[in-house]
Amino acid sequence: MSGTEARVEPAAACPVPARGYDRIVLGHGAGGGLSADLLRDVFLPAFGNPTLRALEDQASLAIDGARIAVTTDAFVVKPLFFPGGDIGRLAVNGTVNDLAVGGAEPLVITAAFVLEEGLPVADLVRIAGSMGAACAEAGVDLVAGDTKVVDRGRGDGVYVTTTGVGRVPVGRRLSIAGACPGDRVLVSGTLGDHGIAILSVREGIDFETPLRSDTAPLHRLTAAVLAAGGDAVHAMRDPTRGGAASTLHELAEASGVGVVVDETAVPLRSEVRGACELLGLDPLHVANEGKVIAVVDRAATDAVLAAMRADPLGRDAAVIGEVVADHPAVVTVRSALGGERLLPTIPGEQLPRIC
Repeated sequence: MSGTEARVEPAAACPVPARGYDRIVLGHGAGGGLSADLLRDVFLPAFGNPTLRALEDQASLAIDGARIAVTTDAFVVKPLFFPGGDIGRLAVNGTVNDLAVGGAEPLVITAAFVLEEGLPVADLVRIAGSMGAACAEAGVDLVAGDTKVVDRGRGDGVYVTTTGVGRVPVGRRLSIAGACPGDRVLVSGTLGDHGIAILSVREGIDFETPLRSDTAPLHRLTAAVLAAGGDAVHAMRDPTRGGAASTLHELAEASGVGVVVDETAVPLRSEVRGACELLGLDPLHVANEGKVIAVVDRAATDAVLAAMRADPLGRDAAVIGEVVADHPAVVTVRSALGGERLLPTIPGEQLPRIC
């Protein structure tokens, strides 16, 4: 790291919240424990059905003999433009990726824009152009949309919500509940790039090498993983809000297994490692927007890892852990010295308006 390196004080992270709020707080949007509380206590009781209760990143539906995948998402990043991308590119890639980790081929997306009064039209033109370019890169069309405007001061410039539709090949079955003891946990590259890139812009942290968000469409990488591993690929997820920690907890809880992460095997850029040490953050809690975690049968690990590394988005892929029968629904981290510590989900909101 270079430039002024004064420590960023706790404005970068919200206080650790208690559970059981009677009003919404920022931590409910962090993808960690409070987000899980909303699902359990509010949304599942209201809308619960077998498809929703599976809590996949997308819903897989059988319609007239075909299987389609549907996903929806919302994007509230601040700032709207950041190193490596902007809210438009983030919205397209995030939607494509939620389909891709379910094994679907992304086909089309829709988008709705909530615009704040006073937003420069030039900014909206830039965002729309970025979305169009991202759609072209991913090979999907944006086929429908809507626009609303809210009063000045009632939004952060632009909020974007999306829906994506994809096709699921016959016989493909991936599930967050599919992990088995003995499986290996793979990640397609360095963790924490997106979250720390956003943080660096907000807090004025300078790096010797500019750090960029990792936002990217992952469907070609996931297709390569499935081609190499087939049915030996039991689950895939993109570790966005809440980082890898939240994804691994969801996996452990849904599958009724434990997960052990090898701390020394987790790929990190030196800039991310340094920023996390400076700010007291665990990189496993930091958001990503262009990485996939795959859970794979041990026998297929080498083939899947090679397939990841053959793709430009997966050149830093690594095996970072294993699935165990011990301590079901618990994730631990093994240090270089061999000791283990619990890896909790993020309790509050480290960095609001991040994806």
